[in-house]
Amino acid sequence: MNIEAIGGNFVATMSGFLANLLLWLESFTEIWERIKGYINQTFTFGKIEFSLSTLVQGLVILLLAVFISRWMRAFFERRIADGHARLDPGIRYTIMRLIHYFIVTVGILFALRTAFSLDLTSIAVVFTALSVGIGFGLQFIAGDLASGFILLFERPVRIGDFITVSGPDSKLIEGRVQSINLRTTLVITNDNIAAIVPNSRLVNQSLINWSYSGKRSRLSVPVGVSYDSDVDLVTATLLRAAEGVQFVLEEPKPSVQFLDFGDWSLNFRLLVWTDRPRRHPTIKSDINYRIRQLFLEEGIEIPFPQSEFRMRGGSAIKISGDGGNMAEPNGPEETEQEA
Repeated sequence: MNIEAIGGNFVATMSGFLANLLLWLESFTEIWERIKGYINQTFTFGKIEFSLSTLVQGLVILLLAVFISRWMRAFFERRIADGHARLDPGIRYTIMRLIHYFIVTVGILFALRTAFSLDLTSIAVVFTALSVGIGFGLQFIAGDLASGFILLFERPVRIGDFITVSGPDSKLIEGRVQSINLRTTLVITNDNIAAIVPNSRLVNQSLINWSYSGKRSRLSVPVGVSYDSDVDLVTATLLRAAEGVQFVLEEPKPSVQFLDFGDWSLNFRLLVWTDRPRRHPTIKSDINYRIRQLFLEEGIEIPFPQSEFRMRGGSAIKISGDGGNMAEPNGPEETEQEA
């Protein structure tokens, strides 16, 4: 085989390949220039200018701000946990939230400036226009957002607090606060149900925060006894009913108060202390079981409402044991019958 012929074919093949490569590179360069033209094509609406490339850059900046926010929160949370283990969880949560909102807000501002070539004055105008729209169309959402910041700064409700708040149809929601978000608060009830409560409801309406002043709370168990009962025996029996009940503290000691003379009963209430306010339905139930049992043992009667009818100069209405009515004539004297 002729070596010169082989070398010539190789050179011719390589020349053809290089020529095709140059043509492909020229085509690719031309396509890339067209793509760059489309990407960098500027659209103008008033003072707002943007292109596809600036929009992508703004999106990248926003995603980067969210990533930095998560990293910063994790970093500060580790530092606070290591150096300030006794720091209140509510304060810790508030610090983390404020860091998140600050970084994300700065990221949004830079993203808008990069994507739409806006200066701070233009951004202020945009936010003013948005605030007007929010004021008319999204006032409830705006109220929830403002209430979220009030909860974070004023802290009437904190993470881990056990609260009672009015829910839909005036039903009470009781549970532990798990998170306070920008618009809503997540409450986990005793039935392990997640209740999403708007922040404005926690700020504008009355609520009970069982944990605001500390972990200990006092529970009241009301009870009524008949007028024939020995009040000293009732007091001692109620104190016995609180002994040994789970989650009831020995100090401060349980106490009994004689409230008033009711229409049908002498009204007392048993006062006990607990450091588990979330368990208050269970505690009251256990105490009521014991009160019922001890009252039966001591012969203490819990009365029920009774009605008394008085008739003059006519027949007295008697209620028989089987529920039938029987009228008997009477003289002009007054007759009394209990029903």
